[in-house]
Amino acid sequence: MNGSLPEPAGVDRFRADVEALTGPAPGLLGVAVSGGPDSLALLLLACAAFPGGVRAATVDHQLRPESAAEAAFVHDICARLAIPHATLAAGDAIAGNVQAGARALRYRLLAGWAAAEGTGWLLTAHHRDDQAETLLMRLQRGSGLAGLAGIRAATEIFGLRVARPLLGWSRAELADLVAAAGLEAVQDPGNRDERYDRARLRRRLGEADWIDPAPLARSAQALAEAEAALEWSVERLIEERVEAAPGGLAFDPAGIPAELRRRALLRLLALLVPADPPRGDAVQRLLAALETGATATLAGVKCEGGPIWRLTPEPPRHNS
Repeated sequence: MNGSLPEPAGVDRFRADVEALTGPAPGLLGVAVSGGPDSLALLLLACAAFPGGVRAATVDHQLRPESAAEAAFVHDICARLAIPHATLAAGDAIAGNVQAGARALRYRLLAGWAAAEGTGWLLTAHHRDDQAETLLMRLQRGSGLAGLAGIRAATEIFGLRVARPLLGWSRAELADLVAAAGLEAVQDPGNRDERYDRARLRRRLGEADWIDPAPLARSAQALAEAEAALEWSVERLIEERVEAAPGGLAFDPAGIPAELRRRALLRLLALLVPADPPRGDAVQRLLAALETGATATLAGVKCEGGPIWRLTPEPPRHNS
């Protein structure tokens, strides 16, 4: 690394973006760094904005022969920046959908590492172009409001608080930061592999110069705010309309818009079946039954319709 670190204006902008999500004085921060251009830019910004307050980790999924060398590359950069760095080896094989399985494993490993390091937040390098791609992918899949809200700026995964302070930054801005630092980032071939939906969409977006990621990302932010408002409303409904009933819960749905009834039903099922609350088409069928006054059972919960909905966990069955 023989170039320049981020300019003070960019560092100030980044610090403000982080503190808007974590609060002022966020304490020790973890940074997930793959070695790609986005995460290297995140590392450089975090190092400059929070000197002495950053720890970095790289997850080696061991899915490609180059992965160990890429983790070593990140380790060398962190050493030059005086940032403690750990490589987290996946070890376990990933079954099923590779990208989804790798993501889940990555966050589990990072959660364990962050807990051991004592970091309050983990920063990841999702940016504005990622947000635009996510919105379009989920539109194509027919997602509802929660899906169209896109990548959350702050969330919790496996008990790990995750902040994404670069959602207002473009991919090009981050690449310029890395180039200015004299770094040649790792290029993951999976990002160009058109067997994956995101890689196909990214290529098409690059070809469609009339599509601007910035307004798409703003739309995702507006949808995220609408989703948060609905969830806030559901919390109020649960407080005002739910009462304990013999063996279960009673809910008064009168006068509530359909979407809020659906969300309230999901919340009640999650309270009664916390380990694996049902979702999707099964909940839609249950909702339709309750609205006609019928009784149905889902996931071991007996649900009775009518003016008051009553949800009661069925007693466990005993083998004779």
